[in-house]
Amino acid sequence: MSFPRRAFLQGAAAGALAPGLLHAATPDAGKKVLRIAFPAPESTFDPPQTNSDYYSSTLIQQILEAPLSYDYLARPVRLLPNTAAAMPEVSADGRSFTVRIKPGIFFQDDPAFKGRRRELVAEDYVYSIKRFYDPQYNSGDLYLYEQAKLPGLSELRQQALKNRTPFDYDAPVEGVRALDRYTFRITLGDDDPRFIYRFADAQIMGAVAREVVEFYGKDIGAHPVGTGAFRLKSWRRASRIELERSPSYRGTVYDGTPGDDPDLQRVAAHLKGRTLPLADEVHVDIVEEDQPRWLSFLNGAYDFLAVPGTYIPLAVPHGELAPYLAKRGIRMQRHQQADMVMSYFYMEDPVVGGYTPEKVALRRAIGLAQDQQAYIRHVFGGSGTPAQSTIPPFTSGHDPDYVSEMSTYDPARAKALLDLYGYTDLDGDGWRELPSGQPLRLRMASMADQRSRGANDLLRRQLAAIGVRIDFEIATWSELLKKTRAGTLQMWGYSWGATSPDGGFFLGIAYGPNAGDSNDPRFNLPAFDELFRRQQRLPDGPEREAVMRQAKDLLVAYMPFKVHMHRTITDLVQPWTEGYLRHPFMRDLWRFIDVQPH
Repeated sequence: MSFPRRAFLQGAAAGALAPGLLHAATPDAGKKVLRIAFPAPESTFDPPQTNSDYYSSTLIQQILEAPLSYDYLARPVRLLPNTAAAMPEVSADGRSFTVRIKPGIFFQDDPAFKGRRRELVAEDYVYSIKRFYDPQYNSGDLYLYEQAKLPGLSELRQQALKNRTPFDYDAPVEGVRALDRYTFRITLGDDDPRFIYRFADAQIMGAVAREVVEFYGKDIGAHPVGTGAFRLKSWRRASRIELERSPSYRGTVYDGTPGDDPDLQRVAAHLKGRTLPLADEVHVDIVEEDQPRWLSFLNGAYDFLAVPGTYIPLAVPHGELAPYLAKRGIRMQRHQQADMVMSYFYMEDPVVGGYTPEKVALRRAIGLAQDQQAYIRHVFGGSGTPAQSTIPPFTSGHDPDYVSEMSTYDPARAKALLDLYGYTDLDGDGWRELPSGQPLRLRMASMADQRSRGANDLLRRQLAAIGVRIDFEIATWSELLKKTRAGTLQMWGYSWGATSPDGGFFLGIAYGPNAGDSNDPRFNLPAFDELFRRQQRLPDGPEREAVMRQAKDLLVAYMPFKVHMHRTITDLVQPWTEGYLRHPFMRDLWRFIDVQPH
């Protein structure tokens, strides 16, 4: 269950007009084309190399398939077999999962198969999981398997690293193995009662064929070949991605159990008896600036849109759909998200890092100087709630009654903390120095778009009010992902979104062994690590919740993260679009969406 990083201060500046404005009036004749805008670019189509990039992950999950998926319309959420013939058989000790794949599922046609139809088999899942351990990919998501300690796989990886030899994919290991042509088994070396959710995440358990990876080699990131509803038709990097219906896709009919909400019932009625996918093609434009993305939607270029925060007052004044939009038949959907928007402090940085009292005081003062309500209002148009911890709504460990300093705005207290620990203005220029007497100057990584600039200006003014200067290091989303893995950023911010109901992941982003993967601040506190391991092994319930609360308290106290908010997304849906509903966790939902001629 990966939890992809999502840009919340979106990418580099775009042109005056979005791509959608240029082609909105020239639909593909006779085809149903679903048109979508992403606010930040993709990086790759190869799962081990995405580094939890939300946009790449979303695309991958339309092409590759995991053994399970979520019931699109069930609330509360539930898992369903996808390529699996049934739900996994789980051993009595909860450490062994046996999955049987449905016969007769085929990969999309590709030159790598040399003209032969290629059936999905158990070995494809075994191979796909092993790829995360292959040192050549340096996967940022390996920790999701490493935490479960699949026997034999880490040893294979270490052997390849030590001997500087290729990873041995043919070596049998206990952690993941095929039992026959259609059956594979995953065995855990440690308790993980929520591991089953990973079977529903094509980002980390989507099947790829070994022939394809070997055929394309280092260019595999541009050649995704899966068994899903769509296949890649064309790709202009960081500009446009076109998917088309896969002729080899088996076709499915929604047979889940919708919840009682009228929107869920409406979609269920539309899907009843229809073969998926409903669209012939999906075109995704990368439109990084809010204004052109918003204008393109109004022009009819996109079939649905998450309203940018700056346009919330125009689209939904006082929480109601604006009359000019309602008259056009546009529908509104509002959903609180299982995500959190945060900034992190690099704990190995000589200025903001460290565990001594004066270093902790600096981070807490920076946090206290930030007005979260103003941030939500000015950057996100009021669409969100202040966060009390890293754990978001709809996931285990989230307690709506938990209140902490994470959301506190108290500049007077921030000043007092800085004064107490020696961050004072020694030269009388109005700016504080470090206790050593050296200048105190912070450095925050950022992207260059309008929303980022607004957030940066707000932060600059809030820190100036307590006598602290800050500069901004501007780069693209993909460049910043690389820099954060390399540990070269002092501070940066983005959001994490859940792909399962397990809130334990949102503690794992501070777990010491995950440093360089999900643990971007490289927080390393033995007391916290022990709490993380305890909650991971426990079943859901009061005992686990109590341990998670202790872990949350430590993150508030040491503040490797300043968690800003949990977002509420306002989606606008065009009148010709049916079947679209935002799901709390699943990403592979484009197959359910229909567009009518207009």
